[in-house]
Amino acid sequence: MLVRVTTLSSTTSSYGVPADLAEATSSDSSLRRFLHGLPGVDQVGAEARAASLGTRSIKTTAKAFALDLAVRMVDLTTLEGQDTPGKVRALASKALRPDPADPTCPQVAAVCVYPDMVATAKEVLGDSGVNVAAVATAFPSGRAARDIKLMDTQDAVEAGADEIDMVIDRGAFLAGRYMQVFEEIVAVREACARPDGSTAHLKVIFETGELQTYDNVRRASWLAMMAGGHFIKTSTGKVQPAATLPVTMVMLEAVRDYRELTGQMVGVKPAGGIRTAKDAIKYLVTVNEVAGQDWLDPDWFRFGASTLLNDLLMQRTKMRTGRYSGPDYFTLD
Repeated sequence: MLVRVTTLSSTTSSYGVPADLAEATSSDSSLRRFLHGLPGVDQVGAEARAASLGTRSIKTTAKAFALDLAVRMVDLTTLEGQDTPGKVRALASKALRPDPADPTCPQVAAVCVYPDMVATAKEVLGDSGVNVAAVATAFPSGRAARDIKLMDTQDAVEAGADEIDMVIDRGAFLAGRYMQVFEEIVAVREACARPDGSTAHLKVIFETGELQTYDNVRRASWLAMMAGGHFIKTSTGKVQPAATLPVTMVMLEAVRDYRELTGQMVGVKPAGGIRTAKDAIKYLVTVNEVAGQDWLDPDWFRFGASTLLNDLLMQRTKMRTGRYSGPDYFTLD
């Protein structure tokens, strides 16, 4: 069901939000009224539809295309306390040439690391087209003073980050302090600006496993989009459940409806728990059915993953050669 608000005027707010939605963010009470006025999500219906979409089969030729597309959509991720420069360099090298034995294998979309590893990743990736994404804003909890979060973001951008994955303060959101969350996203987006006038793209992480309801996922999606997020992202990968098909479907409905209302596209990134090519294809089918073909592009849909890439590569090898490679053929993430 498409969300209907009002007929839009041609003017926009300073954050690119159409004027009618800017009115919804003019005060805490207006924002609360707008978010709680969004249509509720039918939990049973959403889960049933997601399950149905997850059973769709695709032809062999379509599968080959889907595998390559999924590789191109991967944000290859390492976010561990034990990360070292050597590990990040190895991951960045893998991002450039996921399968050294197959020159037709595409590059991934990005490498996602902590801010202190951005420069290391950038040294390897350079201008290859593989972006460097950095988690910021007191990842994964999102609990810190705003000036610390902004400094975290600015440090990552100055180090060369092409994308910033921020986390919202779930405590503030669940307490109904929507304007606080909105203003923080706006401030982080402003901190993504570079001196040359360009900006790092901003992904807004909800940690959907802590948001409790699908209605809250829908509200968080609209809140982040109105605040200027370029992408909305399910999870940090540190909390279970992480990405699920029903949650991602709710977010895809939100970006579809936002585009219908404003003409602006926003990307979606499920992250955490997507480990197999079969899983990835289920998500791609859902993207196509819910949001549409325009989102079947790395600019508008990503997978946050650390182990998914290996299975995608194994399935590509199987389709190309008729057999799987040995378990030690592809490097572990």
